[in-house]
Amino acid sequence: MATTTTTALHPQFRPPSHPRATRRLRPCPSSSSVRPRFSVRAAAASASASAPAQREVVAGVPWGCEIESLESAASLERWLTASGLPEQRLALEKVDIGERGLVALKNVRNGEKLLFVPPTLVITADSEWSNREVGDVMKRYSVPDWPLLATYLISEASLEGSSKWRSYIDALPRQPYSLLYWTRTEIDAYLVASPIRERAISRIGDVIGTYNDLRDRIFSKYPDLFPEKVYNMENFRWSFGILFSRLVRLESMDGKVALVPWADMLNHSPEVDAFLDYDKSSQGIVFTTDRSYQPGEQVFISYGKKSSGELLLSYGFVPKEGTNPNDSVEFLVSLNKSDECYKEKLQALKKHGLSESESFPLRVTGWPVELMAYAFLVVSPPEMIQRFEEMAVAASNKGSSKPALNYPELDEQALQFILDCCESSIKKYTKYLEGAKGSAEVSINTKQANRTLLLKQLARDLCISERRILYRSQYILRRRLRDMRAGGELKALSLFNGLRKLFK
Repeated sequence: MATTTTTALHPQFRPPSHPRATRRLRPCPSSSSVRPRFSVRAAAASASASAPAQREVVAGVPWGCEIESLESAASLERWLTASGLPEQRLALEKVDIGERGLVALKNVRNGEKLLFVPPTLVITADSEWSNREVGDVMKRYSVPDWPLLATYLISEASLEGSSKWRSYIDALPRQPYSLLYWTRTEIDAYLVASPIRERAISRIGDVIGTYNDLRDRIFSKYPDLFPEKVYNMENFRWSFGILFSRLVRLESMDGKVALVPWADMLNHSPEVDAFLDYDKSSQGIVFTTDRSYQPGEQVFISYGKKSSGELLLSYGFVPKEGTNPNDSVEFLVSLNKSDECYKEKLQALKKHGLSESESFPLRVTGWPVELMAYAFLVVSPPEMIQRFEEMAVAASNKGSSKPALNYPELDEQALQFILDCCESSIKKYTKYLEGAKGSAEVSINTKQANRTLLLKQLARDLCISERRILYRSQYILRRRLRDMRAGGELKALSLFNGLRKLFK
């Protein structure tokens, strides 16, 4: 019997703000043009982040297309037009940045609205299920939007010709670009130096845990509606990969998350700031260009200010070094357990939701005040115990107003602490990039060998981008410390000269 209470599903996923972005190296999915039969797979994958969460060889799902397929894209365009998509000023073609993209058919002006996808062609949590029985069960269990949409995609895909969304699903990539498709061995070997490794492991664990919850609470109770040959871990890896790379939040539709066919063929550029939303006047999903385009030129969209690591995590690509103005690296700092005030400092941190080890975003332009507050706490001496809590408040950024961080007696020590952590991180990146760290085994299979080369290149590009930020921070910190110490020497010399005059 189904319950009407909310199930304890694993993640509270937050969708990306904007659609899919692509500047990608091409993986090597199956080249077979024959759609495979459903395969029965073991569904009881462990959600533990410490255990390998994926098979070493990743198979494809029995639907979708090769990422560069224009045949399925043309079929999608015909279906959308027949279903109410108005005449477009854009066409779907093969492009240099991304395998497929939307290019201008005519001159497009700066500030012009494009697309106008009607809400009837948008997939949301309110969309009608072709298999109503499956939809009714999912709704009775009050499944949250992300797992609901992941299940919806699989349900519609499994129906093939009888689903309204057949042409859309046929145009989706059979294997989305996503770290969900990296094995644990690959993640450990290639992302060993990057903080994104832990986030990748956590995300994979969340997806596996969500599938296990759905299977145990719902699918196992209705095996006729949810056969394992359809609702298995492999297919959920695919559907969540689609959601992570294509789901958008439409603020003007009360913040609904949605898949927007046609719009999700737009690629990303860091040079634009255009985004999708619902336009009440035209009653369609649009975006407003922030630059002009010539005929034949690819039209781009932005999907938020994300670091290169975040782009790799959800979209499976890393921008060229130095081209991402929003790039950052998660910078890990920790309390010293041998500190005589370790317990008091840890207590102050925990009181404000922090732990003995915390990460802060480090950017080319500098570091946040919260990192400086944490550093002050780490280096503060026992006689400053009364100020531990105000430092922890500043590090947590939970105060009603930003407190002034005025500890001049600690400035040099705090900056030296950050510099030491920075240089330790640089050593890890350099060790990986120089090949000192071992890598995953390479299969003699050509397809697997190409995949390995792809993943290594993505990891290398990410590490180079993140190390660049650390190098910049190292340079700034060294200069500040040099200036501070030079200033101290001048003060000491001035004091000495004053005393010498006094005793003459």
